[in-house]
Amino acid sequence: MRKERRTKMKTRISRIGSYAIASSLRDHPHQPCISCTTFNILAPIYKRLSHKDQNCRESDYRAYWLARNQRILDSLLHERSSIICLQEFWVGNEELVNMYEKRLGDAGYLNFKLGRTNNRGDGLLTAVHKDYFRVINYRELLFNDCGDRVAQLLHVELATPASQYRNNDTCQEILIVNTHLLFPHDSSLCIVRLQQVYKILQYVESYQKENNLNPLPILLCGDWNGSKLGHVYKFLRSQGFVSSYDTAHQYTDADAHKWVSHLNHRGNVCGVDFIWLLNPNRYRKLLKTSWSEAVFGMFKSQLRKASLTEEDAFAFLKADNGGDYITYSGFCEALRQV
Repeated sequence: MRKERRTKMKTRISRIGSYAIASSLRDHPHQPCISCTTFNILAPIYKRLSHKDQNCRESDYRAYWLARNQRILDSLLHERSSIICLQEFWVGNEELVNMYEKRLGDAGYLNFKLGRTNNRGDGLLTAVHKDYFRVINYRELLFNDCGDRVAQLLHVELATPASQYRNNDTCQEILIVNTHLLFPHDSSLCIVRLQQVYKILQYVESYQKENNLNPLPILLCGDWNGSKLGHVYKFLRSQGFVSSYDTAHQYTDADAHKWVSHLNHRGNVCGVDFIWLLNPNRYRKLLKTSWSEAVFGMFKSQLRKASLTEEDAFAFLKADNGGDYITYSGFCEALRQV
């Protein structure tokens, strides 16, 4: 049985010199502070109540899912984060949706929900507090892939003009993304998750170009279904993103074992829920270049796992071709095998 899952991280978008960073709330008290919560709340349609009967789900017992989600809302409203990003939000149940929208709305939040494609039943909910932000625009991104995954994009600005703060060069606008990537049921799906992240970055990039925006701070929130050791983490790092949790705790890549964000449906403890922050002044490689490096890096890693030398790898890719070249069909067949 999969348990409730939660990751919370308080951050502030502040500017020190020419860098926007995530910093602790006690530093630079004269700059605007925002907090952010990302939380996979486990949709009742997926929550199993019995190991013996896998079809016994919480969604069949109103008293169970209602009480659990009321406790979740109690916790969210107690924390009162400026930004709330929820995953596995049960969009298919009108009573639950109305409960969240009313309680969050009464507390001053603007709510945006998005269901997964093909009526999967769950989706995303992003809420921003009116005391902190004014919503400039809201967009929805449908991946239209095998996992029916989606993402939300909010373009917001600070509700209080930065000129009221002592340090008035604070960036007043930010892009917020909420998503839930595909679960890697096997290693072959890692490339799908990587492509989902690539689509998000492409979409954010095109949105800024279409609206003639200067580079803005970007906050990526959600359940990424991949740890610090995975390709998605490395790809986002290559794009200049930093994990706010790592920054706050001064963790390095060697500290992947030091934190856990949830227990998945297989009973494994893992750290896969992230709040990523991109400094708009941070150097980034060209997206296409980074994508190619990431894909071929994964392929190279798989070949190394198979203990293939360079010559063996070439022979493997060449398949039955007699020449000293690799055909497209041979390469595709090799991809399927690794």
